[in-house]
Amino acid sequence: MFNFLKTKTPAASATVDEQGVARVFQDYQVNQQPIQAFITQQTRQGSILTLDLRLPDSSSPEQIHHDLSQRLHLAGISEVNMNITLYRADTPKKGDSKTLPQTTDIMAKPKTLPKAQPPSTDTEPPITKKASSQSELTPHPRITHIIVVASGKGGVGKSTTTVNIALALQKLGKRVGVLDADIYGPSIPSMLGVAGVQPQLENEQFVPIEAHGMPMLSIGSLLTDDNTPVAWRGAKATGALMQLYNQTNWPQLDYLVIDMPPGTGDIQLTLAQRIPVTGAVIVTTPQHIALLDAQKGIEMFHKTHIPVIGVVENMALHTCSNCGHTEAIFGEGGGEKMAAQHQVPLLGQLPLARAIREQADSGEPSVIANQGAGDEFAEYYLNIANNIEANIAKFAKAHNNNRIF
Repeated sequence: MFNFLKTKTPAASATVDEQGVARVFQDYQVNQQPIQAFITQQTRQGSILTLDLRLPDSSSPEQIHHDLSQRLHLAGISEVNMNITLYRADTPKKGDSKTLPQTTDIMAKPKTLPKAQPPSTDTEPPITKKASSQSELTPHPRITHIIVVASGKGGVGKSTTTVNIALALQKLGKRVGVLDADIYGPSIPSMLGVAGVQPQLENEQFVPIEAHGMPMLSIGSLLTDDNTPVAWRGAKATGALMQLYNQTNWPQLDYLVIDMPPGTGDIQLTLAQRIPVTGAVIVTTPQHIALLDAQKGIEMFHKTHIPVIGVVENMALHTCSNCGHTEAIFGEGGGEKMAAQHQVPLLGQLPLARAIREQADSGEPSVIANQGAGDEFAEYYLNIANNIEANIAKFAKAHNNNRIF
C-alpha cells in the first residue's frame, strides 16, 4: 500500500499501463463477477489509485486489497487506496423488488390507529465485519515461529533485549531474522551495525539486509537519514508494518523476532489481526509504573489470543563499577510477581549495566561482543533464549508446507 523507497527503480519510474489496469479490473473476480462491477468511482493521481467499492459482506476487503495491489503494481500503480461500503448479499437494490406493492382498502375503517413510523431511509443496514483472529491466520510458509518483543511503555530496554535475544537464538543454531516494527522509533539498524544500509528490490520484493548473519528489515532502513521523523497516522503506520512483513523475501527461518513499538495501539492490533504470531515476550523493569503498563500489554495479547511466552525483567540489579555494591535501583521482584500473577514464565532477569548499552550503541550487542565470543552479560541472554526454545513447541502453529506463497 505504501512505496517507501525514494530512489528511482524501474517499477517506480514506469508509466501506468491503462490497458493493463483495465485487464486487472476485468480479470479479477469477486463472487464470480469482475471487480469492475463493484467499483462505484475511481480516481488516479500519477501512480496512486483510489477506488470506491461497494462489496458484499461475504467478501474479504483485506484480501482484495492485497491481491489488487500486487496485480496493479505490474501495471505501474504504486499505491492502491480503497474506500469500501459493505452490503448484505440479500439486500435488494432500489427498484429490484419483484413483488407487487401491497394494496389497501381505503374505504375500510382501521380497527386501531396505526403507530407512527419513523421516516424511512434508503441507507443499508450497518455491517459489522469480524476481524480475523489468530486461529484463522495462515502461517508464513518460510517462517516457523514469529515472536514479538513488546513492552507497555518506552525506555525499558526492549530493543536492546530484542537484538540480544535474536542473536542468542542464532547462537543456539537457529535460523533467525529480525523485523523492526517500531515504526516511530526504529533503532534496530543502529544496534545491529547496519544503519544507513538500504535493502535491494528483487521481483518487487525487499531483499532483507544481512546483519551479523541474520536477515533484518526496518522502516529505518528505508529512510534517507537518521533525523527523518516518521510522522504518520495509524493507518499509514500499520500499512508500513504489513508491507515490511508481506513484501519482504524472507528466507527459511526458525524464528522471526519482531521488535514492537511500546504501548497497545494500532500497530499492535494490526499485528494481532493480520500476522500469525507464535507468542509474545514482555519486557519490563521492576519499577511499579513500568509493571502497570506491562500488565496492559499482557492483557491485550490475551484478548487477541496471542500467547505470552514469558516476561523478561530488565534493569533488575545494578553493580557499582567502583565499589562492587549491588543495588535494586528500580525496585525488586516486580517482574517475578507479575509473571506469577499472570501464570507465565519469568524468562530471565537482566542487570542494569553500562557495557550492555555501549555494546548495543556500537552495533555489536553483548551476545556477539569480543569478536563473537560475547561479553560477561551474554550468558543472561543465552539463558533467556534457551527458555524460549524449551517452551516454544507448546505455542507452535500448524504449517502447510505445500502452500504456494
